[in-house]
Amino acid sequence: METDFSNPVRMAMVGGGPGAFIGPVHRMAAELDGRIRLVAGAFSSDDARSRAGGRAYGLPDDRIYADWREMIRVESARADGAEMVAIVTPNHLHLPVALAALEAGLHVLSDKPATSTLAEALELEAAVSRAARCYALTYTYTGYPMIRHARAMVARGEIGPVRKVSANYTQGWLAERVESQGNKQAEWRVDPARSGIGGCIGDIGVHAFNLAEYVSGLRVERFVADLSSLDGRVLDDDCNVLLRFADGQPGVLTASQVATGERNDLQLKVHGTRATLAWSHEDPNSLHILRPDGRSETLRAGGAGIDARMRLPTGHPEGFIEAFANIYSDFADAVRGVPGLIDGQVPGITAGLRSMRFVERAVVASKAGGGWTPLND
Repeated sequence: METDFSNPVRMAMVGGGPGAFIGPVHRMAAELDGRIRLVAGAFSSDDARSRAGGRAYGLPDDRIYADWREMIRVESARADGAEMVAIVTPNHLHLPVALAALEAGLHVLSDKPATSTLAEALELEAAVSRAARCYALTYTYTGYPMIRHARAMVARGEIGPVRKVSANYTQGWLAERVESQGNKQAEWRVDPARSGIGGCIGDIGVHAFNLAEYVSGLRVERFVADLSSLDGRVLDDDCNVLLRFADGQPGVLTASQVATGERNDLQLKVHGTRATLAWSHEDPNSLHILRPDGRSETLRAGGAGIDARMRLPTGHPEGFIEAFANIYSDFADAVRGVPGLIDGQVPGITAGLRSMRFVERAVVASKAGGGWTPLND
């Protein structure tokens, strides 16, 4: 099915007002390929801040709301109203906004994690099933061309059966207590009322977990979790997890937001019997293939035979916003009727539920000092 660029999906956004990091990223990514157009938003619960945010995005005042409930009610009733809602809020609002949008007949694209708790994720799964609308999550790194190419290589058996998976995500921005210094991004992430049951594991650990399953094609069956709060916070800020996949393969997942000096170092390695695939977010346009005889090969985004969308020829790097845009464009195609994209190429409620189950059970098991913990009952 060809995309109709003359009929972009009309999008409303909840969150992402003045001072937000991820809101402008979502807006730029959504509109990059012309498949989605921002038409409305509730950018803050404060009316003045919401209006300032909406005007900065070029929206007329009658499409800017301070109350997301009112926005969903009004927009779902307009002939030219929003068809989808992008949720770019702290975690505690993910469930109520998604439920209201789905019940109003709108499609939903949410920032991760899907919800604050596993019980909420199960409630959301039921709502998605009832609504028969598209629901997906912006697990950003699944949008990178070389991640999608790595996934295709594994699926085709090019590296042989997978033996081990390593996913490591380290940051250092919480190495000091910046939440007490007016850093709004830190404030809500260390607050259980807004972040949910998980701290670091729910913020970036879910990215590593999702990426390990997304590329390898394997599913985690059980794990041993050791979560810490190295700076005395209520929620974890450092995570070390041993994984065991369903066919017995081992894996390792680490995530930290208190690794002093680290920036945004996400690395994935998938070790097969014939080769290892290695990818790093600090060099996202390269995929390294390591051979058992000592030879190595580096594939570049945009090169011949790469199984992913690229907007530029090889040698012209694409990055974070473009990866987001790949997810948004795929979601727009799904809304317009292209089958098989959600919970396939784009993580949907199935991936969101698995990630939330991983977060909650890892937190509980770590506090209890438990050993191997099943992901599913």
